[in-house]
Parts: sequence; C-alpha cells; structure tokens
Amino acid sequence: MRTRVRGWRWRRNPLRRRSDVVEAWTALVVAVLLIVGAPLLGAVAAVTAQGQAQKVAAQQRAERHRVQATVVDRTPASLSSVQTGGQTYQATVRWTTPGGDTRTTTSRVPAGARPGDVIGVWLDTRGRSVPPPAGDAAVWEHTVTVGAFTTLGAALTVLLGHCVVHRTALRRRMGEWERDWARTEPQWTHRRA
Repeated sequence: MRTRVRGWRWRRNPLRRRSDVVEAWTALVVAVLLIVGAPLLGAVAAVTAQGQAQKVAAQQRAERHRVQATVVDRTPASLSSVQTGGQTYQATVRWTTPGGDTRTTTSRVPAGARPGDVIGVWLDTRGRSVPPPAGDAAVWEHTVTVGAFTTLGAALTVLLGHCVVHRTALRRRMGEWERDWARTEPQWTHRRA
C-alpha cells in the first residue's frame, strides 16, 4: 500500500531537494495561469477581435449596396445546381442604376433562379458583385472563435512550459540523488569507491 504525504515539497525535511521546491512553485503558477491567465487572455483577445470585426463590418456596409437585378443567363463555366449542392451558381445579371444606366455583371445567384427572375445582388462602389457585408452573427462567430482559440493556445503553452520545467527538475533531481548515493553507498555496502 502506498501512502502519499500532501504538501511535502513545501515542508522542510531532509529529503526535499531544491528541484522539489521549484516544481512545487511551478505547479502553483501553472494552476493560476490555467484558471485565471488563459481565460483572461482569451477574453481580451475576443474583445479586441470583436472591435476589429465590427469596424470591418461597418466599412463593408458603407462600401456595399444591394440592388435588384434580373438574371440574364448562366455563364458557360457555371455548374448545375446538382453539382454545386443546390446552393448557388454563377450567372450574368442586369440592373439599372439610379441614373437610368443599364449594367451587367457576373454574380452568384440561388440555384433555383432562372433567366428573367429578379434577385438581390450586392455590389461594391465599382459595380462589381461582392458577398453581402458581415452581419452580427458573423461578428460574434469571429469573436468567439478568436477568444476560444486564444484561451486554448495560452493553456497549451502553459502546459508545455510546465512539462519542460517538470522534465528539467526530474533530471536534476535524479542527478542529485545519484551524487548522494555515490557518497552514501560505500558506507552501506562497505565497498570502496
């Protein structure tokens, strides 16, 4: 049966080594960093990412506008709705500007759209087809992803550092024990060194 004495590395005793004290302090620091540091770093990264994502979304909303366009025809390189999974395909669309000019461009349209259907298309300031601006859901998704991965990365870094310190302390402890045994063994076995 094995007995464990808790906190033996913190108490003064003749078997405690310097490497034991270093390892005990390292374990305490690791616990604090995992419980407080990693989540705090993740929260700071998430707040920063949210601010940046909101700026990008606001810039996209300012630069992009939605127009009602008529589907003219599919482009030759477009895939059928069966091949694209039934979501979207490339098609030529035509719309009228507020000044009365007629423009055309290639845009992604829903798979069920046929020539002559009117759909909403997002355009940039030059009249090129672009994806819709990022919405609140995309901003929150980005925020949560950055926060979670930052927390995970910080925790893994702390655990990796703890592993390195633990291995170094163990190697040093074994060296100390080897030196002490080399001094003690001749007294016990009555051999000469």
